[in-house]
Amino acid sequence: MLTELLDMAGVAVFAISGALAAARARQTIVTFAFFAAVTGVGGGTLRDLLIGAPVFWVGRSDYLGVSLVAAAAVWLIRAERWPLAALLWFDAIGMAAYAVIGADKALGYGLPALPAIVMGVLTASFGGIIRDVLAGEPSILLRPEIYVSAAALGATVHVGAVFLGAPLPLAAGLGVAAGFTLRALAIARGLKLPGYGRD
Repeated sequence: MLTELLDMAGVAVFAISGALAAARARQTIVTFAFFAAVTGVGGGTLRDLLIGAPVFWVGRSDYLGVSLVAAAAVWLIRAERWPLAALLWFDAIGMAAYAVIGADKALGYGLPALPAIVMGVLTASFGGIIRDVLAGEPSILLRPEIYVSAAALGATVHVGAVFLGAPLPLAAGLGVAAGFTLRALAIARGLKLPGYGRD
């Protein structure tokens, strides 16, 4: 139940970030819905295909429904007036939740620790990559600020806590907190990793 709630929350906040990207580009309501849905379920879809699981939203209406509600809400509140920081913060919340969800589901399908962490990172980042490509913005992977590292930290903390015998709610909470905190510091203080050949 906890994992499903986190999954739904991750879809919702990523869908909002997708709709915000459409708002900033002043797109139509159809594009809002498309951006929200693709961003919301993109990472989880890739994860499920790679681990051989049934794709989580196929056969259900609630995940796509949440994405459509997010798109409609962003449209109605005129979110194109929101600062870019709003998109970054919603994306940070979704990233932290999805890193844990992806890693936990991979563990549930019998993957070892390191591949499970990678699944967490892919789940957390792939939807945002699709969103940025569709919006014509530089991918988050090509920006110097910390993002993938924050997803990796959240997934690693969760997987480590699970292997140490922590209850799932505690392990998930620690993972989400770790990933979000690092990403929040990157947003608020401009933390970056050193680039190749840069002084």
